[in-house]
Amino acid sequence: MPFVCAFTGKKSSFGKQRTYRGQKIQKGGFGLKPTGITRRKFRPNLQKVRAVIDGVPMTVLASAKAIKSGLVIKPLRRRDGYTAAQKAAGKA
Repeated sequence: MPFVCAFTGKKSSFGKQRTYRGQKIQKGGFGLKPTGITRRKFRPNLQKVRAVIDGVPMTVLASAKAIKSGLVIKPLRRRDGYTAAQKAAGKA
């Protein structure tokens, strides 16, 4: 399962982490010099969620933003009970 949100398409992106040394020119130094530049990942906040996709409940990765905004529709649990309309929708 790739690290991608099933609803928004968010995925990992890359950047760089820079480490500097030296004193700023404003403070009387010769300026900041980069001493180390390493690659890093920016990863989205993905959660494993059971969601209804095409009428079938399945486990997918969804970003926290998609869950909060209501894009993810979770299946009803058995303890919650079903209304007559939900039963009819489940059969169809």
